Amino acid sequence: MNRIDRLRGPAPAKRHNARTIAALTGNPGCDRRAVLDAAGVDKVRLSERIGFPGDFGQSRFALARGNAFEAMLKADGGAMLRTLLSAEKAGYDDLGADADDTLTARHARTRELLAAGDAGLVDHPLLTLPVAGQTVYLEPDLIAFQRSGQVRVVEIKSFAIIDGQADSAKVSAAAIQAAVYVLALRRLLDDERVSHEVTLVCPENFSLNPVAVVIDVRKQLSTLRRQLSRLESVSALIDALPPGVSFDVALPASTLISSLSEVAARYAPECLSTCELSMYCRSEAAGTTGSLGRSVREALGGVETVEDVLALASGTLPPADDQTEAAALLQAAARLRDEALS
Repeated sequence: MNRIDRLRGPAPAKRHNARTIAALTGNPGCDRRAVLDAAGVDKVRLSERIGFPGDFGQSRFALARGNAFEAMLKADGGAMLRTLLSAEKAGYDDLGADADDTLTARHARTRELLAAGDAGLVDHPLLTLPVAGQTVYLEPDLIAFQRSGQVRVVEIKSFAIIDGQADSAKVSAAAIQAAVYVLALRRLLDDERVSHEVTLVCPENFSLNPVAVVIDVRKQLSTLRRQLSRLESVSALIDALPPGVSFDVALPASTLISSLSEVAARYAPECLSTCELSMYCRSEAAGTTGSLGRSVREALGGVETVEDVLALASGTLPPADDQTEAAALLQAAARLRDEALS
């Protein structure tokens, strides 16, 4: 058993999916997440074991709405989707129709169908992507061949586009997830055959009537490649850990917390929506400038705690050499606040 597997203990490695791979881009500077994900640690069970369970994932209402919206679009051989995508004459292949199909067999059928170059809409395709030494199976909502001959990923989401606008955070998350599928497709086919544009299909306004928008995911692809490359090279971080560090969820909570303290975290409020261990990291980061957000951490580089921020602002703490600029900004802000209040 190698060092990475020993970190996890006897539990099987937690499999990644498109959502967890996309979440890797949310906090690329966090060593803790990189180590835990590379080792395949089940972060949900780990957070529960140490007493910091989180309400993580989609609500049952959102899941039900999403399933109903997708079923409506794909009914009658994807008739509504074909109309929406201006592909009325395109064929429709459902690769998930055979319930007895194995993952390997469905991936082989996906490769065969896409390699032929004459498919229309492909439902329930199966792609693969290597992540930290694991082969991850991915199932996009749909793959569509456009008239230009390029393959385009179609991502179906249940959040609404109202008056041409949608929640920017949800659109960003959907774009990153779609970029995961584009990256996997480019491993299967030539890069030139896979479009960097993806089609996002959402309900329009307050109905279930669908609307399609096109998103360019080149920026997300670049970020994903960097993060996946970082996971592959995380062995240096793991080799630097003390010998007794382990994230075996069968161990006592105190031992697990001690092990977590050996791996540097980079908590930010955004972690609450992307990482299963965020509740623990938030508690651990209480009183630090990082807990107030990335913009605060960057603006106050070199000032680690809120207590030091207040002392520098009041002038009761002489600034260190690397804190001079931050101290001047804080004191100016304190003067402006006093003037405003007076």
